Amino acid sequence: MVVVETSSAEATVQLGLRLGRLLGPGDFVALFGELGAGKTQFAKGIAAGLAVDPATPVTSPTYTILNVYQGRLPLYHFDLYRLQGAEESAALGFEEYFYGKGVCVVEWSERLEDELPEEVISVTLAHLEHDSRRVAFEGSGPRTREIIEALRGSG
Repeated sequence: MVVVETSSAEATVQLGLRLGRLLGPGDFVALFGELGAGKTQFAKGIAAGLAVDPATPVTSPTYTILNVYQGRLPLYHFDLYRLQGAEESAALGFEEYFYGKGVCVVEWSERLEDELPEEVISVTLAHLEHDSRRVAFEGSGPRTREIIEALRGSG
């Protein structure tokens, strides 16, 4: 596990950018944290790291559930806050994105229960004080652990 503290919303975005630069086709980033923990700011950084046009607003898809952004790879940004469980996501056909050619970033990943892919980068964000965040990274397989180690070295 790698733990980083950020001191501002911009620093959280920059940390996401560093991760985004390391991601490749089929990578899955599961975001965990309470409301206001910085998940969407972190996702904005990932979008920047994937070379999504900076003029494109990256927002949480709370009501649409999925936003797709084009960069060097497609970014599938999910917000599952409104879902009741894994059955609902399965019924909506999200798995085709989870194993696609783009990068998946999923806010409220716990709603997927046991439906997460085998290789997942779990990112847990916690609000400290003011705009500070504690960001913990954990990988579930060889590729994801390699990405996290590269992230540690890119700081």
